[in-house]
Amino acid sequence: MLNRRGYDPIEFTTVMFTPLNDRRREVSAETEDIQVRVIAESDRDLWAQTAAEGWQAETEFVDFLFSMMRINAYRSGGICFLAELRGQPIATGALAIHDRFALLAGASTVPQWRRQGAQNALLEARLQYAAQVGCDLAMFCAAPGSVSQRNAERQGFRIAYTRTKFELSI
Repeated sequence: MLNRRGYDPIEFTTVMFTPLNDRRREVSAETEDIQVRVIAESDRDLWAQTAAEGWQAETEFVDFLFSMMRINAYRSGGICFLAELRGQPIATGALAIHDRFALLAGASTVPQWRRQGAQNALLEARLQYAAQVGCDLAMFCAAPGSVSQRNAERQGFRIAYTRTKFELSI
């Protein structure tokens, strides 16, 4: 029916969740070489630049991307995380909290640093943070069957549903 009306699917997203009750214990979110931390105010531009570098491979709008990441880093109520490999910023993640509910977003790894464990460390750090501030449930979105989805599943996330976005093509 949507196709007949001129709408085409443009994106599929796996929406996932995990309860946080069992994460209230202290667990390190760091590997031997990767450290994850909540950024300081003085690190906002560094976070935005690192996030933009991670997303550059997926878009041609590099300048726009940096501007959007800066907005994310400077927004009130958001918590930005930075993963560093031996002091080198390599990946980012963000967390938004509302009424004991945590939304994990903003995951980005600079292409040459992928497959080093940064996103797993960022996932664990954000889940630990959310649990420690009293959140009961976390949500995560990823492309179906992607590395991000598999990383989330290894952290205990389960699929709630698959969301389809449509666009009017006329």
